[in-house]
Amino acid sequence: MRGLCALSVLVPGAALACALPPSVVMTLPTGYYMTGAAATVAVTALLASARLPAMRAVRLWERRVLIPADVTSYAAFVLFLGLLMVGFFGDRDPLHNLLTLVFWTVVWVALPLASLIFGNLWRAVNPWTAPVRIARVLLGRTGGIGLARWGFWPAVAGYLGFAWFEIVSLSPDDPFVLARLALIYWVAIFTLAVLEGEDWLQSGEFLTVYFGLLAKIAPLWLEISGRRAALMAGWPGTQVLAMRGLPPSAIAFVTLALAALTFDGLAKTFLWLWLIGVNPLEFPGRSAVMEVNTAGLLAVWALTAGTILGALALGRRMAGSGREAAPVMLSFLAIAAGYHGAHYLVTLLTVGQYTLAALNDPFFRGDSILGLPAFYVSFGFLGDRWFMTLIWNLQFAAILGAHVLAVVLGLHLSLRSPAARPLAHLPMTALMVGYTVLGLWLLSSPTGA
Repeated sequence: MRGLCALSVLVPGAALACALPPSVVMTLPTGYYMTGAAATVAVTALLASARLPAMRAVRLWERRVLIPADVTSYAAFVLFLGLLMVGFFGDRDPLHNLLTLVFWTVVWVALPLASLIFGNLWRAVNPWTAPVRIARVLLGRTGGIGLARWGFWPAVAGYLGFAWFEIVSLSPDDPFVLARLALIYWVAIFTLAVLEGEDWLQSGEFLTVYFGLLAKIAPLWLEISGRRAALMAGWPGTQVLAMRGLPPSAIAFVTLALAALTFDGLAKTFLWLWLIGVNPLEFPGRSAVMEVNTAGLLAVWALTAGTILGALALGRRMAGSGREAAPVMLSFLAIAAGYHGAHYLVTLLTVGQYTLAALNDPFFRGDSILGLPAFYVSFGFLGDRWFMTLIWNLQFAAILGAHVLAVVLGLHLSLRSPAARPLAHLPMTALMVGYTVLGLWLLSSPTGA
């Protein structure tokens, strides 16, 4: 018998492995992390339902606006034109072209992460505000054309197109393709904003809407009134409690944001590639999975919206209240913010090095515009256990913190319903626990694309 047991050790069997550097995370006890995070979210909901922490804003200081937003917006527009020229006529290598590097690492990763701490930084660098205001003054336009009645649906359409371009399309990193689409999009938004008014950007342009919503989680923010600016501080999410309930079009935007981030992580996992019949170790290229990934993006959006709205509807039924779900829906802004930070952290640390090098020496002549010494881009830290453990812990903290905050915000917002009952938050708590586990699983799963 002992001989048979010893012999069984030599019998070959199936094994799963990942040779990519981030596979260091797979050696960590991620299962315990997920279990602990799920328990933490559940316990937070239990404790917070009995006693909610007070969340109030505090004014730190107030002074005149030093640089008007028109000035910074126009400067951002000029910079945008310069980046477009680089995209059209510069190096086609995305790792050596400032357009792709600045957009995908500075605008789409670093700026949102900074906005999660310091408030809506996009307001100062929005490349439409000043040009639209100048054009309307020159044309003598003061009214609109009725675009406001569409609510946030133009931003939903814009974000859906952007998510498809980033996750599904063939060449989102190609500088020429990115420059052409960016120019077309800028002109379209500029034209509509000139016809309707610059305030339309707050609901019609997806970057303005997305950054504005993420910034509501920030513990620091500016409140600008005329030429006066006040620096405010409060617990993360304090601004959310002062918001009105979201209209259906804004709810669609928030669910799309959650779905896009979720599918961006899911589409690279071994599980998804297995489901669509693709060998993760022999990925055939994006062109081979465009149709199925398009369907997957839409399906995940539908599933996300259905799950969230279903949980909210069940909670309202348990509460015996006919109130709409709009107020509680605001709590999901915390999840979108936390997952954005965790999802793109590695991108910031890797591709961000190319961006820093290109900004320091944009013409590759040995210049040092930023005053930095010459350095070599290195991804060696992806194979270092200590460093990857640190990255995983930061991602874990972002995911867990976001869901704990979402639970607290959801309970605060649910108090707006006069007929709330003690168990009415259970469906939402269960959903938050599930989202926590899903987010951590996506970050820790092996990828093959």
